[in-house]
Amino acid sequence: MLRRLAAHEDPAVAAPVLRNSPLLTQDDLEAIASARGEQHLLAISGRRKIEKALADILAKRGGKKVCLAIARNQGAQLSDAAFAILAARAEHDGELTKELVLRPHVPDMVVRKLLAAASPEAAASVQSAATSIETGGSARTGGRPCAADYADARPQIVALNRIGKLNDSAVNRFAIRGETANLLTALSVLSGAPIDIIETVVADKDCEGLVMACRASRLNWQTTLAILSNRGGSRLSFDERERAQQLFETLYLSTSQWAVRWGEMAAGAGAASKDGKVARSEGGR
Repeated sequence: MLRRLAAHEDPAVAAPVLRNSPLLTQDDLEAIASARGEQHLLAISGRRKIEKALADILAKRGGKKVCLAIARNQGAQLSDAAFAILAARAEHDGELTKELVLRPHVPDMVVRKLLAAASPEAAASVQSAATSIETGGSARTGGRPCAADYADARPQIVALNRIGKLNDSAVNRFAIRGETANLLTALSVLSGAPIDIIETVVADKDCEGLVMACRASRLNWQTTLAILSNRGGSRLSFDERERAQQLFETLYLSTSQWAVRWGEMAAGAGAASKDGKVARSEGGR
């Protein structure tokens, strides 16, 4: 009965079943998507989870509304072929360009091509959306973030990074506003270190690891100082600030990036030590 309803030629009958029924199999959905029209495809595009093979069919056969629905649906698993189809259509569709650029996990090559081919109007729309993300700050402030906070923050931070707006200004704002999940996620994305390593160096009373993470993230000293000054706990003394600035100014970018990578491996092995970090940082300068 469900299959008959889902395959019904009247979209008003089929759409609720196609969109919501968990009992339809992958084969059922692929067969209907291959045979029916735009309204049926649009209903399927609204499902919570869409497998790659089904997404390929939707991208190939669907019109603008279907493509937009797939791009917005975080539960849609998109193959390289689906990304290629959507990116080709986005060249003449600013709205689809925006949705793809801001979507998490879109390959960087696809994003670069989209931005390079985007019209001035589409580029402005993407910039506007990114600015809204940057200033909106949906992540909670204060306290140690939980997994859900990081999950909420990461898509926005990745989107900012893709369009070149995850910069000193944005990170400085996160630090001053106490948007901890945004701040730590930004340091993770920029430095390449996992969140747990960033949490460790931020919580460490010795600021050396955090200075290295900031340097590896290509942040300037003023942003680094804002992070050091707004991470909770006691305020930096004059001597601590001087030491942190001297370390920041004498560290090469490559040395800091190497130290962050070493810290990631050492954390997994439980072998990190303060003296070891200092010796390695001095040896790599």
